[in-house]
Amino acid sequence: MTSKTTKSSKLSSKLPSKLPKLQKKDLGNLVPKRGNKLAPTVASALLKASGWRTVGEIPNISQAVVLALPHTSNIDGVYAIPSLFALDLKISIMGKHTLFKIPVFAQLLRWIGIIPIDRGNKGSVLQASIDKFKTGDPLFLGLSPEGTREYTEKWRTGFYYLAVGAGVPILPVAMDYKTREIRFMPLVYPSGDIEVDLPKIYAHYRGVVPRYPERLSQPLQDVNKLLD
Repeated sequence: MTSKTTKSSKLSSKLPSKLPKLQKKDLGNLVPKRGNKLAPTVASALLKASGWRTVGEIPNISQAVVLALPHTSNIDGVYAIPSLFALDLKISIMGKHTLFKIPVFAQLLRWIGIIPIDRGNKGSVLQASIDKFKTGDPLFLGLSPEGTREYTEKWRTGFYYLAVGAGVPILPVAMDYKTREIRFMPLVYPSGDIEVDLPKIYAHYRGVVPRYPERLSQPLQDVNKLLD
């Protein structure tokens, strides 16, 4: 057996095995929830009708930086959003603070899980995000390190320094169009050495197929090449 074949075999053995179905009842008491009784029922029916399912595990923790990958199409949200509502899981995202000027609209945005951030003051965005965690309130903050739905050569690394600064773990989540799964994967606890930790995060996405494979970010393309 050649060294190339041996290396490929080792990587293949590290592919994630079939994960268990994830349901609302599986979420612990510390995990951020929406607390809506009707939405999970409706969303579960929509998700089932679409042929998608949610798998994996969400540890019983109150705070995490959540990575949503790969993101190559606006259609991703059509399947991702019902999966979150079906679990009654609240994952917050950052939005422009100017959207919150209208009180009634602002209340709706906060219920959805959008956190106002002044993106014009770039130097403070990271610290403002860290401060949100430092309050101690339950918070799963969703980020897309690719930063675009198109191909990109590298990820934005702000999510990593946010996790380090806030002292919270990183929860990788994948959308796999091949298996039609929203996949919650094992936590990554950042060590502070990004060169060591990034490959561990990339590895979670090995074999994941996006809606548009040609738009897959280069780091994930490189991980998948190791399977060839």
